[in-house]
Amino acid sequence: MQKQIVATAVGDIVAAVRRIHLVGMLGWQDVRQRYRRSVLGPFWLTISMGVMIGTIGLVFGQIFKSPLTEFLPFLAAGMILWAFMSSIVLEGCDCFIAADSIIKQLPIPLFVHVLRMVWRNTLILAHNIVIFPLVLLAVGRPIGWLALLAIPGFLLAVANLTWVALLLGVLCSRYRDLSQIVASLLQVLFYLTPIMWMPSSISRHAGSYLLDLNPLYHLLSIVRTPLLNQLPSQADWGVSLGLCVVGWIAALALYGRYKRRVAYWL
Repeated sequence: MQKQIVATAVGDIVAAVRRIHLVGMLGWQDVRQRYRRSVLGPFWLTISMGVMIGTIGLVFGQIFKSPLTEFLPFLAAGMILWAFMSSIVLEGCDCFIAADSIIKQLPIPLFVHVLRMVWRNTLILAHNIVIFPLVLLAVGRPIGWLALLAIPGFLLAVANLTWVALLLGVLCSRYRDLSQIVASLLQVLFYLTPIMWMPSSISRHAGSYLLDLNPLYHLLSIVRTPLLNQLPSQADWGVSLGLCVVGWIAALALYGRYKRRVAYWL
């Protein structure tokens, strides 16, 4: 029975991957539709993100007495990646609800809507990441070869975010209030995760709770740390890989069991 449940989930995911061209088209259409008749389009998000990074960097850099050459790139990478990660989690809660008309009318694999949402936010990230090299240029810091390690880190982070979105998409289709709980939890995690503050600014005892036990910190670190020309720790890779394996097992079990009910819950 359990094998049949997992096989059902895997079959739907494989069918969705085979329609990757449809995923790409729908993701592009979402971005174009959102910024239709706008002169700058999604670059409005880039501009607002850049202004926010500059403002927070100047203010919190003075508060924490951190050199801007270190703090501003750290903040920029953290804010850009956090916007990407939190958007996938929040939009993952509604990925099936937002596509209810398509789900009820067309026999498209449900996982297509998860991939569509992930691809849409990846496109927005591609616009926002332009800020990071500009920040490095402004503070006079070069980018080294270690930055290439951000690529496998990014892929691993996306793999984790995808199972989270799939899991939340199924649960929030049934329990609509759960999306509000997730949004509130993300607001709390934003302040508990080193984005506007650096890990070196807290004690080692506090860090063992705020950092070691924070899965979002590890997912953030495997992408951000190479961009800052540093190596991620083994703990960051280990936790991220472990989350990926355990999370996908749980997501496949839940998705395979309740996939056929999603359309009735919408």
